[in-house]
Amino acid sequence: MKQTDLRAPALAAAVRPATPQQRAARAARNGGEPTLEFAERVPYDAYVHASTLHRLQQPLSDDPGEMSFLMVSQIMELYFGLTCHELREAQRCLRADRVGDALAPLRRAALHLEGLNAAWKGLRWMTPADFNRFRNLLGEGSGFQSAMYRHLEFVLGLRDPALIRPFRRQTEVYDELCATLAAPSLWDDVVALLARRGFDVPAEVLERDVAEEHQPHPALEAAWVAVYADSGPDNHLRLLGEALAEVAEQFGDWRWNHVKAVQRTMGAKVGSGGSAGLAWLQRSMARVVFPELWSARTAM
Repeated sequence: MKQTDLRAPALAAAVRPATPQQRAARAARNGGEPTLEFAERVPYDAYVHASTLHRLQQPLSDDPGEMSFLMVSQIMELYFGLTCHELREAQRCLRADRVGDALAPLRRAALHLEGLNAAWKGLRWMTPADFNRFRNLLGEGSGFQSAMYRHLEFVLGLRDPALIRPFRRQTEVYDELCATLAAPSLWDDVVALLARRGFDVPAEVLERDVAEEHQPHPALEAAWVAVYADSGPDNHLRLLGEALAEVAEQFGDWRWNHVKAVQRTMGAKVGSGGSAGLAWLQRSMARVVFPELWSARTAM
């Protein structure tokens, strides 16, 4: 996916670096009060683009509750992207055999997922009657069609090539999804790391088509049992396992919160995007993120 260039000329013109000495001098000139006059755009807005963010809401109805639904959806999209960013950084570290360095982005990812889960609370007020006041205006629009959520699933190892088909007419989005699908998942990188560390990982696991979903293998389960047998503080692989488990657990909580939100607002009605709705979501939860990391606990 494309990354925003924070050094763009327009941004650099409004957001100028400042040293501690410059900040102290400014505070002295202001008598301890905040700066109220700027020659150009307010630096905070130039950096955060808050004014742009607050113009992105375009409700389809006059119902006041729709704004909650729309903005919470947008907040979740931002969290999807932020979590992907952290997981990709962890992948870069793992590919370079820097296991210790991978722990920080994984821990941040888990915290971002915790924030993502908290966003559901902003919709707990919604009853079927509340949702029905504007649901029909959404047409076939559905969270199932979130491209960034698909990126997140693919990076975590939940892979179904059919799920990128809705984006074929959005060329850039489709190409980015194809690229994520064709690249190793975070779990693939973890498996490759275990092999490099001397664990017995079969060739059929290492050489499989990464575009297909990983299937659990007893050799990987045995590897994690061996990893956890060493409880020493310098066992970075065990720390990696725990960081991955927290990510998987928080992601699982999001999926379960999604099921509960659908139950609360729709019951068992068919989904807006053409699926069976609640039943489809419940079936999808059977797909486990980092499966051997969990199954190994039975043998520990």
